[in-house]
Amino acid sequence: MSRTRTRWRLGLTATAFLVAAGLVPAPAHAEDVTDYAITVDPTAQGAKIDDTMYGVFFEDINRAADGGLYAELVQNRSFEYSTADNASYTPLTSWSVEGTAHALNDEGRLNDRNRTYLSVTAGSAVTNAGYNTGVHVAEGRKYDFSVWARATGGTTLTVGLQDADGTLATARRVAVRKSGWAKYTATLTATRTSSTGRLTVASSADAALDMVSLFPRDTYKHQPNGLRKDLAEKVAALRPGFLRFPGGCLVNTGSMEDYSEASGYQRKRAYQWKDTIGPVEERATNANFWGYNQSYGLGYYEYFRFAEDVGAMPLPVVPALVTGCGQNKATDDEALLKRHIQDALDLIEFANGPATSTWGGKRAAMGHPRPFRLTHIGVGNEENLPVEFMARFKRFRTAIEAKYPDITVVSNSGPDDSGSTFDTAWQLNRDADVAMVDEHYYNSPQWFLQNNDRYDSYDRGGPKVFLGEYASQGNAFKNGLAEAAFMTGLERNADIVELASYAPLFANEDYVQWSPDMVWFNNHASWNSANYEVQKLFMTNVGDRVVPSTATGTPSLMGPITGAVGLSTWATTAAYDDVRVTGADGTALFGDDFSGDASRWTHTGGGAWSVQDGQYVQTDVAAENTMVSAGDPSWHDYDLHVKATKKSGKEGFLVAFGVKDTGNYYWWNLGGWNNTQSAVEQAVDGGKSTLLSKAGSIETGRAYDIDIEVRGRQVTLYLDGQEWGSFTDDKPAEPFRQVVTEDKKTGDLIVKVVNAQSSAARTAIDLGGAKVASTAKATTLTAAPDAVNTQTSTAVAPVSSTVSGVAARFTYTFPANSITFLRIRQR
Repeated sequence: MSRTRTRWRLGLTATAFLVAAGLVPAPAHAEDVTDYAITVDPTAQGAKIDDTMYGVFFEDINRAADGGLYAELVQNRSFEYSTADNASYTPLTSWSVEGTAHALNDEGRLNDRNRTYLSVTAGSAVTNAGYNTGVHVAEGRKYDFSVWARATGGTTLTVGLQDADGTLATARRVAVRKSGWAKYTATLTATRTSSTGRLTVASSADAALDMVSLFPRDTYKHQPNGLRKDLAEKVAALRPGFLRFPGGCLVNTGSMEDYSEASGYQRKRAYQWKDTIGPVEERATNANFWGYNQSYGLGYYEYFRFAEDVGAMPLPVVPALVTGCGQNKATDDEALLKRHIQDALDLIEFANGPATSTWGGKRAAMGHPRPFRLTHIGVGNEENLPVEFMARFKRFRTAIEAKYPDITVVSNSGPDDSGSTFDTAWQLNRDADVAMVDEHYYNSPQWFLQNNDRYDSYDRGGPKVFLGEYASQGNAFKNGLAEAAFMTGLERNADIVELASYAPLFANEDYVQWSPDMVWFNNHASWNSANYEVQKLFMTNVGDRVVPSTATGTPSLMGPITGAVGLSTWATTAAYDDVRVTGADGTALFGDDFSGDASRWTHTGGGAWSVQDGQYVQTDVAAENTMVSAGDPSWHDYDLHVKATKKSGKEGFLVAFGVKDTGNYYWWNLGGWNNTQSAVEQAVDGGKSTLLSKAGSIETGRAYDIDIEVRGRQVTLYLDGQEWGSFTDDKPAEPFRQVVTEDKKTGDLIVKVVNAQSSAARTAIDLGGAKVASTAKATTLTAAPDAVNTQTSTAVAPVSSTVSGVAARFTYTFPANSITFLRIRQR
């Protein structure tokens, strides 16, 4: 997961984002019908589909772990919150004190890896606020309290649950008899339901407390130190083929040192698996890359158990000692590299080794003597330094394959779907004969409709693809439609794309760092996004083999690129001058040298624009997307000239063309991504896709001449008089996509059709002479394009029905804005 790609918001209809780019005809009326034909060849052998093709990716983002999947109800239970995690944190974050209590980090601590504890005086009490609105409890349910405590002369702890309306459980008294640390427990039974509860611990005498915990008794599969049941069950319902964990940016950011006195107990560390196993009170806490604390209560052992419980192949990812996600640093410490390589070998032993082995014994001691049957391990995540990454990756792979030749070691291709980093990484992966490459991309719905054929041309003799992270930019049904259309291409190319997972998986609605997400939740409820319903439909109806099929396409009206022009900045101040727009025949369409005012420009973004010394200047260095535009949205076939100067800030400047409105335009982003690369991005309905990118930076204080030539759907870009690049945006965003697979166990042909347009698709289906039953089961997802599932409203949900009149040749009308799976029994 790359934190730099957060520049989008969505909002028009499904057809609108196609029409905006001139890729399909204007929207049809709902009663309109378009004719298609699907032809199936059941005698041909298509690609085999592995049971593990679709899975899930869990990263602790959006508080997906603590406060989410991990069932612990107490926030900051060990008083380890720190400014290293978040500038606003203290060891008493989420706690309130009545009386006197101090967080201490001294020799009296519980252990070296759990370094802060709470000292309370006689008669004092501390209360925990939990997550979201508080601690959620349900009437009649049991909750297990535990605490590590010591008191020189002994003390009695009174443990209570209450909310603003009064008591939520009968208080329990816990006698602390030891002067040294010991664990004490009690059980609370909720007398009523509340989502605003508070846990209070009061002490009758001076005492020290640590690891104050409250767990629901009813966790998923009743696992100790377990998982929140409703969230885990949503994952289990997908029947995932694999579980990738723990990240993401958690894996390849921060220090690669361990948590020890020698390293200064570094809190901003890359996720290192040995920190996360063993007794929870001995697991080293860490700063989470996404701006909060991670307790590691949910650690590697729990991930492996979860994968086993849901029937998924575990796929852990370990650091490659090249940081990414904006950090971009290669570690050159040979001893440190060797230690991490050994850690990877030890991880495989922890997963697969016998109980008599060192690390297999640690697994057995935690309660799982049987191996976890690990077959794949990822090394690294989205590295932007492909040469440095590959050098280290080879070291990991050599060591792993020497000891565990049956383990598949997974590489990656960086954070984007294309560009110089992607191309270099892929070439290095091919040259190194890598087994599998992890691709990640987050693009607009249009990109997914345009790129159904992405993997058609991949080298069948090269590395396999693990599509470890992908999503279009929203949780509306139109996003699910575009993703479903793309997934038909993934299945068609199942001989290349062996694994695929949507990302991210979870989001706590009160702690969001990234959107969209597949499952949303708060402290008492959870709900499936439209994207979840799409993933579930595919994941539970995969099939075992692709049955080759073809379909007719949708006629498109591919007009020229049209639109006004614009200027913008992103976390940068910049000055613009000498704007000229000239028609292809040389006719002057627009000009502004800013010798007067800026009355012809419309300010639609943020920031602060003003005319200063004959230049148009944006002066807010923190503002993002400060777009101003001018001209006629109907302009086409024109030349744009601009002079631009970066004044200060993290990035460069942006020059827009083909501007239709605030969500639909092209722009040349010079010095983007923290001034590391330049790219042409297309925004459709607010979601952006990259059409062309190159590495490079913009100098502060230097005036650049920018020229953009628009001819039809071809665009050529010039920087200081030299051609920088060109592209032709003529790829149709086909709204009608299909794939057919066969389920060998049932004998079903599964005809999967996506109709991402506002007209129904009357379709002649030819099953190639297959002998089939006269009825079929249809599962359909259909809704308004902007429909979004919420906690209280489920607008997107599957509907099952029986279809009659099925034969070797029959006609079926797929509804507008729909995904339909027809399971047709072969006789």
